Amino acid sequence: MVDRVAASDFARSFALRAPQMAWLLGAGASAAAGVPTGSDLIGDFKKKLFCAAMGYSPREVDLGDPLWSARVNSHFDGQNGFPPAGHASEYAVAFEAAYSSARDRRTVVEEMSKRGSPSFGHRVLGALVSSGRTRCLLTTNFDDLVERAAMTADELVEPARRLPLTVGALDQVERAERCVRDGSWPLLVKLHGDFHSDRLMNTVDELRRQDKRLRRVVARALSQFGLFVVGYSGRDDSVMEVLDEAVAADGAFSAGLWWAVRPGNSVLPRVESLLERATASGIECGFVESENFDELGGQIERAVDLDEPLQEHVLALRPQPLVTPVSLPISRGTNYPLVRCSALELLELPKEARTVTLKAPLTSAAARKLIKETEVWATVAASGTTVLAFGEDAGIERAFAAVGGRLSDTVPLDPYANPAHRGLVCDALARAVTRRRPLAPVLRGRGHRLLVRLPGRRLRDDVAAKHQKLLRPLQDAYPSPITGKVPRIDCRFAESVRIRIERHNGRWWLVFEPQTWVDLDDDDNATGSASRADRAGRSRRQLSQAQIIAADWRRERWARRYNPQWNKIIDAWSHLIAPEKETVVTAHYFDGEGINAAFRISGRTAWSDSNAHITASAS
Repeated sequence: MVDRVAASDFARSFALRAPQMAWLLGAGASAAAGVPTGSDLIGDFKKKLFCAAMGYSPREVDLGDPLWSARVNSHFDGQNGFPPAGHASEYAVAFEAAYSSARDRRTVVEEMSKRGSPSFGHRVLGALVSSGRTRCLLTTNFDDLVERAAMTADELVEPARRLPLTVGALDQVERAERCVRDGSWPLLVKLHGDFHSDRLMNTVDELRRQDKRLRRVVARALSQFGLFVVGYSGRDDSVMEVLDEAVAADGAFSAGLWWAVRPGNSVLPRVESLLERATASGIECGFVESENFDELGGQIERAVDLDEPLQEHVLALRPQPLVTPVSLPISRGTNYPLVRCSALELLELPKEARTVTLKAPLTSAAARKLIKETEVWATVAASGTTVLAFGEDAGIERAFAAVGGRLSDTVPLDPYANPAHRGLVCDALARAVTRRRPLAPVLRGRGHRLLVRLPGRRLRDDVAAKHQKLLRPLQDAYPSPITGKVPRIDCRFAESVRIRIERHNGRWWLVFEPQTWVDLDDDDNATGSASRADRAGRSRRQLSQAQIIAADWRRERWARRYNPQWNKIIDAWSHLIAPEKETVVTAHYFDGEGINAAFRISGRTAWSDSNAHITASAS
């Protein structure tokens, strides 16, 4: 399992080994500077192609509107010459389809690259280059933000100590080869070209033909440095192949291999596999959690000791904090709240989980499949060769016996600092809240959902009566039925809430967002009534039309729900989730040894006052 570390912890280590660490920058590092990301460009290319194909004016199509976005994306998702949405080649295919001429593509790249100005993160990086702390940089970006930041910082250094940055691109390979051979640092290698270059790599064929000489330069550099990857997803085969080869070489990544990710975000399987193989080879590895490039730059700036001119230069652009500490109100409730929040305080969370050690790495999806196939009632999350679990020990051991799983010990949970722990706790919370309730959990990586489930015929009369009683406030809060079928399309709907856990003012909160679920939305439909055969029989275009009808119906359904009704809806859901003043729920039931996930939930919703205080009050 590859560890995740906070940016502040990594920054302290980075300050000690900075000259031995190379950087690999992707599009995410330029986003804060105003340069469009790959996702932005994909959307723009698709919009142009869609309008041309369907006869629309670009002014009519607003990708910020979910309805238009769904129509445009469905037009290209695995059809009309495009790969499935999210495929690694999607950007290259879209760019080539929108602009078949290499000259036009170069013009587009130049225009996009000129939009940005070096951000705070670039200013920090420029200071690191000028002070000799960063000697080697690699980037898939076409823009010149790094060069501009380094040049500005270099002007602040005494002439005798200046370190001009050498740039090597596809048409400047000799420069890069000379720098690596002679040790003439600092060097910036532009893997896909520079917007000034005659050679740019954008299309599928171009990316497939990554310059062999430039690849050798990168491989040789990685044999001398560690690597810190920032703002890069790992979708380019040409770049990932170089990293794969470097991991297999002796002595590569001498200062470690580190990959920046957003807290709670997953990475591509290929990236996870790369770091796991590197770890197995004895290379120090980790995922560094940071919201963005600028925040990461702030952590590094605090950890390194820059000369005063560079320090002043960097701090002049340091962003002002968006959040400042405030004192909590003395009273836990007032008679005049301004805003009611759809959040319930989590007074107690699980403190530990069981660990299972495996012989081979396993994904969380595969771990959950094993649990389901062996009919074991447990909640699990896998990372590498370790599985965290809630449930009966005997059942968990039986479920993972086929893959050499062995119960080892318990691990203390820290959902605030460890996203894997937070995901496990959130999974268990969804199961705990819906257990013995008229609710069905739908667990998905993009957010869990709780669906209303009316009492069925299989329930005992007393249980059905209890469920009806729990649902009555919810039925009264909504002006129309809370389950049924969407008019004009044969699809079920049910009122639901998306849930997540958040920490504010030193407390944990269960945040719930009321929504109407329709059995067409996305993978959340796994609990819907429509069979897979029914869905397979619909064409992609028919499915898109059904989505449009459902979106319009849902918008109308919610259009006239104003504050008084919202207050009733929040109140009804809060009482359904936590009927008592303090409600205790558990995710599982078992008689044997094991660790259960127990939660204590306040029945009082949160309120926010005009000073942005968030506190719990009687609901």
